Amino acid sequence: MVEALRDAVTIRHERYERLIAAAQTQAAIKVAVAHPCDESSLRGAAEAMRLRLIDPILVGPVERIRRIADEVGFDLSGVELVDAEHSHASAAKAVEQVRAGRAEALMKGSLHTDELMGAVVSRESGIRTERRISHCFIMDVPGHPDPLIITDAAVNIAPDLDAKVDIIQNAIDLAHAMGLDEVRVAILSAMETVSVKVPSTIEAAALCKMAERGQITGAVLDGPLALDNAISPEAAAIKKIASPVAGRANILVVPDLEAGNMLAKSLSFLAKADAAGIVLGARVPVILTSRADSLVSRLASCAIAVMAAAARRKAAAAAIH
Repeated sequence: MVEALRDAVTIRHERYERLIAAAQTQAAIKVAVAHPCDESSLRGAAEAMRLRLIDPILVGPVERIRRIADEVGFDLSGVELVDAEHSHASAAKAVEQVRAGRAEALMKGSLHTDELMGAVVSRESGIRTERRISHCFIMDVPGHPDPLIITDAAVNIAPDLDAKVDIIQNAIDLAHAMGLDEVRVAILSAMETVSVKVPSTIEAAALCKMAERGQITGAVLDGPLALDNAISPEAAAIKKIASPVAGRANILVVPDLEAGNMLAKSLSFLAKADAAGIVLGARVPVILTSRADSLVSRLASCAIAVMAAAARRKAAAAAIH
């Protein structure tokens, strides 16, 4: 039993290490790090820089950043610093770096998510696009063969059908950027049959039809599916659900933020899963980290941003030609 648990931990870290290694084949990206004013956020940025994933622009109170850098042994020689007196100013100035074309991604430091996202979505000075902004957790779950993308568990509280189209498309685009050859999307509900009594089942059915009509592209969708028959081939077989997604989903679309947040945290705290996080739909990827995140989770989040930025560059180049 102990050996099995040890193997699960080793495999989990190997998956994220493969993701980081894949990102290292791309050029390091300029990242505006908003308010890196605690040890964990600055250490994460330093290690991501050491691994040549990011070239950070540290935005925040400069003297405070220098003091913490000394404490963690982060040599700031050659690292660009942008002074900002407090966290709100740090968020605004970090977004300015993107608007000026000086950064290809944002990274959350030791400020509240609402502060950073408020600057991102500001209609006057933000970096919104026509696409709805959404969050993806990339979960590395012990005992599960593949990483799971869970969306949206952090940004959209109760998304309507139109919002879910963008949420799903953001996740599909991310999966392709990460190198997944076959993207299988499960639209989750409490059951696998459509019922007027459970609105999320009706939305799931509509989303699948929209995919058939080309309104969502790049993946195979199925839903409604309960969690067990979305990720367990045995559960799908027992329920006699025959589809290319059932039992094999690698993207899980939750009905609302509450369900997604509970699912992601259950996997983290009960199944000991690692969780990398990224926000998509803005002009650049936004790396969202938590004070509770492990260093490997922070690095995986940076790696995912690198791959998302590389995919964005490739798409832009293709559009020109």
